[in-house]
Amino acid sequence: MRLVTVEVGDRQLAAVETAEGIIALADLAKDLPASVLEVVRGGAGALRRIAAALEAGSARPLEAGSYRLLAPIPRPAKNIFCVGKNYVEHAKEFQDSGFDQSSGGQDVPDLPIVFTKAPTSVVGPDAEVVSAHDADGTLDYEGELGVVIGTGGRGITKDDAYDHVFGYTVINDITARQAQNAHKQWFLGKSCDTFCPMGPAIVTADAVADVTELHLTTRVNGELRQDAVVRDLIFDIPTIIATISRAITLEPGDVIATGTPVGVALGFNPPKFLKPGDEVAIEISGIGTLRSHIV
Repeated sequence: MRLVTVEVGDRQLAAVETAEGIIALADLAKDLPASVLEVVRGGAGALRRIAAALEAGSARPLEAGSYRLLAPIPRPAKNIFCVGKNYVEHAKEFQDSGFDQSSGGQDVPDLPIVFTKAPTSVVGPDAEVVSAHDADGTLDYEGELGVVIGTGGRGITKDDAYDHVFGYTVINDITARQAQNAHKQWFLGKSCDTFCPMGPAIVTADAVADVTELHLTTRVNGELRQDAVVRDLIFDIPTIIATISRAITLEPGDVIATGTPVGVALGFNPPKFLKPGDEVAIEISGIGTLRSHIV
Protein backbone atom coordinates (compact mmCIF):
# COMPACT_ATOMS: atom_id res chain seq x y z
CA MET A 1 0.00 0.00 0.00
CA ARG A 2 1.15 3.54 -0.80
CA LEU A 3 0.23 6.14 1.81
CA VAL A 4 0.50 9.88 1.22
CA THR A 5 -0.54 13.14 2.87
CA VAL A 6 -2.30 15.77 0.80
CA GLU A 7 -3.20 19.36 1.49
CA VAL A 8 -6.69 20.29 0.31
CA GLY A 9 -7.47 23.91 1.07
CA ASP A 10 -6.44 24.38 4.69
CA ARG A 11 -6.75 20.67 5.57
CA GLN A 12 -4.10 17.97 5.71
CA LEU A 13 -5.57 14.58 4.82
CA ALA A 14 -4.22 11.05 4.88
CA ALA A 15 -4.69 9.34 1.54
CA VAL A 16 -3.86 6.18 -0.34
CA GLU A 17 -2.32 6.22 -3.81
CA THR A 18 -3.87 3.70 -6.18
CA ALA A 19 -3.67 2.99 -9.90
CA GLU A 20 -6.78 5.15 -10.31
CA GLY A 21 -5.35 8.09 -8.38
CA ILE A 22 -5.08 9.47 -4.86
CA ILE A 23 -8.05 8.76 -2.61
CA ALA A 24 -8.47 10.54 0.72
CA LEU A 25 -9.12 8.12 3.59
CA ALA A 26 -11.93 10.40 4.77
CA ASP A 27 -13.70 9.71 1.48
CA LEU A 28 -13.28 5.94 1.87
CA ALA A 29 -14.87 5.53 5.28
CA LYS A 30 -15.69 7.69 8.30
CA ASP A 31 -13.82 5.55 10.83
CA LEU A 32 -10.42 5.57 9.10
CA PRO A 33 -7.41 7.43 10.58
CA ALA A 34 -7.18 11.14 9.87
CA SER A 35 -3.39 11.20 9.37
CA VAL A 36 -0.70 8.88 8.07
CA LEU A 37 0.90 8.93 11.52
CA GLU A 38 -2.37 7.59 12.94
CA VAL A 39 -2.32 4.85 10.30
CA VAL A 40 1.21 3.90 11.36
CA ARG A 41 0.17 3.84 15.01
CA GLY A 42 -2.87 1.75 14.09
CA GLY A 43 -0.65 -0.88 12.50
CA ALA A 44 -1.99 -3.94 10.73
CA GLY A 45 -5.55 -3.28 11.91
CA ALA A 46 -5.62 0.15 10.32
CA LEU A 47 -4.21 -1.21 7.06
CA ARG A 48 -6.86 -3.95 6.98
CA ARG A 49 -9.63 -1.39 7.40
CA ILE A 50 -8.21 0.73 4.59
CA ALA A 51 -7.89 -2.32 2.33
CA ALA A 52 -11.49 -3.31 3.05
CA ALA A 53 -12.72 0.20 2.26
CA LEU A 54 -10.78 0.17 -1.02
CA GLU A 55 -12.32 -3.19 -1.87
CA ALA A 56 -15.76 -1.66 -1.43
CA GLY A 57 -14.70 0.75 -4.16
CA SER A 58 -17.14 3.61 -3.63
CA ALA A 59 -14.75 6.59 -3.26
CA ARG A 60 -13.52 8.68 -6.17
CA PRO A 61 -9.91 9.89 -6.50
CA LEU A 62 -9.14 13.53 -5.83
CA GLU A 63 -9.16 15.70 -8.92
CA ALA A 64 -5.77 16.68 -10.29
CA GLY A 65 -4.90 20.19 -9.20
CA SER A 66 -7.22 20.09 -6.20
CA TYR A 67 -4.51 19.08 -3.73
CA ARG A 68 -0.82 19.47 -2.91
CA LEU A 69 1.32 16.50 -1.97
CA LEU A 70 3.07 16.91 1.40
CA ALA A 71 5.64 14.74 3.17
CA PRO A 72 3.85 11.52 4.15
CA ILE A 73 4.45 12.43 7.81
CA PRO A 74 4.52 16.24 7.54
CA ARG A 75 5.76 16.77 11.08
CA PRO A 76 7.30 13.73 12.76
CA ALA A 77 6.75 13.54 16.50
CA LYS A 78 10.49 13.30 17.14
CA ASN A 79 13.77 14.09 15.43
CA ILE A 80 14.60 12.03 12.39
CA PHE A 81 17.31 9.48 13.18
CA CYS A 82 20.10 9.50 10.58
CA VAL A 83 23.12 7.31 9.88
CA GLY A 84 26.31 8.92 8.60
CA LYS A 85 29.00 7.40 6.39
CA ASN A 86 27.06 4.21 5.73
CA TYR A 87 28.28 3.40 2.21
CA VAL A 88 31.98 2.59 1.81
CA GLU A 89 32.74 4.86 -1.14
CA HIS A 90 30.81 7.77 0.37
CA ALA A 91 32.65 7.34 3.67
CA LYS A 92 35.91 7.65 1.76
CA GLU A 93 34.81 10.67 -0.28
CA PHE A 94 33.65 12.42 2.88
CA GLN A 95 36.90 11.67 4.69
CA ASP A 96 38.95 12.89 1.72
CA SER A 97 36.88 16.07 1.32
CA GLY A 98 38.31 17.84 4.37
CA PHE A 99 34.79 18.49 5.70
CA ASP A 100 34.72 15.46 8.04
CA GLN A 101 35.37 16.34 11.67
CA SER A 102 33.63 13.27 13.07
CA SER A 103 35.99 10.34 13.00
CA GLY A 104 39.57 11.31 13.83
CA GLY A 105 40.86 10.37 10.39
CA GLN A 106 38.95 7.09 10.08
CA ASP A 107 37.02 6.70 6.84
CA VAL A 108 34.87 3.57 7.30
CA PRO A 109 33.38 3.59 10.83
CA ASP A 110 33.51 0.60 13.19
CA LEU A 111 30.01 1.34 14.51
CA PRO A 112 27.04 3.22 13.08
CA ILE A 113 27.35 7.01 13.33
CA VAL A 114 23.92 8.22 14.42
CA PHE A 115 22.78 11.85 14.45
CA THR A 116 19.39 13.54 14.10
CA LYS A 117 17.58 16.20 12.10
CA ALA A 118 14.94 18.45 13.63
CA PRO A 119 11.36 17.59 12.65
CA THR A 120 10.88 21.23 11.59
CA SER A 121 13.30 20.54 8.70
CA VAL A 122 10.77 18.29 6.94
CA VAL A 123 9.17 19.40 3.67
CA GLY A 124 7.40 17.43 0.98
CA PRO A 125 7.81 16.56 -2.70
CA ASP A 126 8.40 19.45 -5.09
CA ALA A 127 8.97 21.78 -2.13
CA GLU A 128 11.51 24.58 -2.03
CA VAL A 129 14.82 24.19 -0.20
CA VAL A 130 16.00 27.59 1.05
CA SER A 131 19.67 27.96 0.16
CA ALA A 132 19.95 31.20 2.18
CA HIS A 133 20.02 29.07 5.33
CA ASP A 134 23.56 28.14 4.22
CA ALA A 135 25.38 31.46 4.22
CA ASP A 136 28.61 29.82 3.02
CA GLY A 137 27.34 28.47 -0.29
CA THR A 138 28.14 24.84 0.54
CA LEU A 139 24.67 23.32 0.17
CA ASP A 140 24.74 19.59 -0.51
CA TYR A 141 22.25 16.79 -1.24
CA GLU A 142 22.16 13.21 0.10
CA GLY A 143 19.71 10.72 -1.37
CA GLU A 144 18.66 8.15 1.23
CA LEU A 145 16.22 5.36 1.95
CA GLY A 146 13.97 6.23 4.87
CA VAL A 147 12.69 3.53 7.23
CA VAL A 148 9.43 4.20 9.09
CA ILE A 149 9.02 2.34 12.38
CA GLY A 150 5.71 0.58 12.98
CA THR A 151 5.75 -1.49 16.13
CA GLY A 152 7.94 0.32 18.65
CA GLY A 153 10.24 -1.07 21.27
CA ARG A 154 13.57 -0.95 23.06
CA GLY A 155 16.26 -3.62 22.80
CA ILE A 156 15.06 -4.81 19.40
CA THR A 157 17.24 -7.61 18.08
CA LYS A 158 18.55 -7.77 14.54
CA ASP A 159 16.57 -10.96 13.97
CA ASP A 160 13.34 -9.18 14.90
CA ALA A 161 14.12 -5.78 13.37
CA TYR A 162 12.09 -6.11 10.16
CA ASP A 163 9.01 -6.98 12.23
CA HIS A 164 9.20 -3.41 13.57
CA VAL A 165 9.29 -1.72 10.13
CA PHE A 166 6.04 -0.19 8.89
CA GLY A 167 7.35 0.96 5.54
CA TYR A 168 9.83 2.91 3.47
CA THR A 169 10.14 6.37 1.94
CA VAL A 170 12.69 8.64 0.23
CA ILE A 171 14.68 11.30 2.08
CA ASN A 172 17.02 14.06 0.91
CA ASP A 173 19.42 14.82 3.76
CA ILE A 174 20.22 18.40 2.71
CA THR A 175 23.38 19.66 4.42
CA ALA A 176 25.20 22.96 4.87
CA ARG A 177 28.70 21.50 4.68
CA GLN A 178 30.68 24.43 6.08
CA ALA A 179 28.37 24.65 9.10
CA GLN A 180 28.72 20.89 9.59
CA ASN A 181 32.49 21.26 9.52
CA ALA A 182 32.77 24.40 11.61
CA HIS A 183 30.62 23.17 14.49
CA LYS A 184 32.33 19.75 14.46
CA GLN A 185 28.96 18.04 14.74
CA TRP A 186 26.18 17.47 12.27
CA PHE A 187 22.93 18.68 13.84
CA LEU A 188 23.03 22.40 13.02
CA GLY A 189 24.22 21.98 9.43
CA LYS A 190 21.50 19.44 8.69
CA SER A 191 18.48 20.71 10.64
CA CYS A 192 17.73 24.04 8.98
CA ASP A 193 14.14 24.61 7.89
CA THR A 194 13.46 22.85 4.54
CA PHE A 195 16.58 20.65 4.88
CA CYS A 196 14.70 17.32 5.03
CA PRO A 197 12.59 16.75 1.91
CA MET A 198 10.64 13.50 2.34
CA GLY A 199 8.25 11.50 0.15
CA PRO A 200 6.46 11.13 -2.14
CA ALA A 201 4.88 8.21 -0.28
CA ILE A 202 5.37 5.62 2.41
CA VAL A 203 5.28 2.18 0.82
CA THR A 204 4.28 -0.42 3.40
CA ALA A 205 6.82 -3.14 4.15
CA ASP A 206 4.58 -5.93 2.85
CA ALA A 207 4.72 -4.33 -0.62
CA VAL A 208 8.56 -4.48 -0.74
CA ALA A 209 9.76 -7.99 -1.58
CA ASP A 210 13.43 -7.37 -0.70
CA VAL A 211 14.42 -3.95 0.57
CA THR A 212 18.12 -4.68 -0.01
CA GLU A 213 17.44 -4.82 -3.76
CA LEU A 214 15.98 -1.32 -3.95
CA HIS A 215 17.91 0.92 -6.35
CA LEU A 216 18.63 4.57 -5.49
CA THR A 217 19.62 7.28 -7.95
CA THR A 218 20.10 11.01 -7.46
CA ARG A 219 20.10 13.49 -10.33
CA VAL A 220 20.82 17.21 -10.20
CA ASN A 221 19.37 19.10 -13.17
CA GLY A 222 19.17 15.71 -14.92
CA GLU A 223 22.82 14.79 -14.30
CA LEU A 224 23.26 11.43 -12.57
CA ARG A 225 25.20 11.94 -9.34
CA GLN A 226 24.39 8.92 -7.13
CA ASP A 227 23.64 5.32 -8.14
CA ALA A 228 23.55 2.48 -5.58
CA VAL A 229 21.54 -0.39 -4.15
CA VAL A 230 20.51 -0.73 -0.51
CA ARG A 231 22.42 -3.98 -0.08
CA ASP A 232 25.63 -1.89 -0.24
CA LEU A 233 24.96 -0.32 3.17
CA ILE A 234 27.85 -0.85 5.60
CA PHE A 235 25.40 -1.27 8.47
CA ASP A 236 22.17 -2.87 7.28
CA ILE A 237 18.69 -1.95 8.44
CA PRO A 238 18.51 -4.59 11.21
CA THR A 239 21.86 -3.40 12.60
CA ILE A 240 20.71 0.23 12.55
CA ILE A 241 17.45 -0.56 14.35
CA ALA A 242 19.20 -2.74 16.93
CA THR A 243 21.85 -0.06 17.55
CA ILE A 244 19.40 2.81 18.04
CA SER A 245 16.95 0.80 20.13
CA ARG A 246 19.59 -0.63 22.45
CA ALA A 247 18.79 2.09 25.00
CA ILE A 248 16.39 4.38 23.13
CA THR A 249 12.75 3.43 22.74
CA LEU A 250 11.67 3.54 19.11
CA GLU A 251 8.05 4.53 18.64
CA PRO A 252 5.51 4.15 15.82
CA GLY A 253 6.15 6.82 13.20
CA ASP A 254 9.83 7.29 14.01
CA VAL A 255 11.83 7.82 10.81
CA ILE A 256 15.37 6.60 10.16
CA ALA A 257 17.45 7.86 7.22
CA THR A 258 19.82 5.01 6.46
CA GLY A 259 22.73 6.86 4.82
CA THR A 260 23.78 8.14 1.41
CA PRO A 261 25.98 6.61 -1.30
CA VAL A 262 28.98 8.12 -3.08
CA GLY A 263 28.39 11.09 -5.37
CA VAL A 264 27.46 13.98 -3.09
CA ALA A 265 28.46 17.48 -4.14
CA LEU A 266 31.51 17.75 -1.89
CA GLY A 267 33.01 14.62 -3.46
CA PHE A 268 33.66 16.35 -6.78
CA ASN A 269 36.75 18.43 -7.60
CA PRO A 270 35.74 21.20 -7.48
CA PRO A 271 32.63 20.50 -5.37
CA LYS A 272 29.28 20.75 -7.19
CA PHE A 273 27.35 22.48 -4.42
CA LEU A 274 23.69 23.31 -4.97
CA LYS A 275 22.61 26.79 -6.01
CA PRO A 276 19.29 28.56 -6.59
CA GLY A 277 17.52 27.20 -9.65
CA ASP A 278 18.80 23.65 -9.24
CA GLU A 279 16.46 20.67 -9.09
CA VAL A 280 17.37 17.51 -7.18
CA ALA A 281 15.51 14.30 -8.08
CA ILE A 282 16.03 11.23 -5.90
CA GLU A 283 14.41 8.02 -7.10
CA ILE A 284 14.16 4.72 -5.24
CA SER A 285 12.71 1.83 -7.20
CA GLY A 286 9.24 0.89 -6.03
CA ILE A 287 8.86 4.00 -3.87
CA GLY A 288 9.01 6.89 -6.31
CA THR A 289 10.84 10.12 -7.07
CA LEU A 290 11.38 12.94 -4.59
CA ARG A 291 12.02 16.25 -6.31
CA SER A 292 13.28 19.37 -4.54
CA HIS A 293 13.76 22.88 -5.89
CA ILE A 294 16.64 25.02 -4.62
CA VAL A 295 15.74 28.68 -4.12
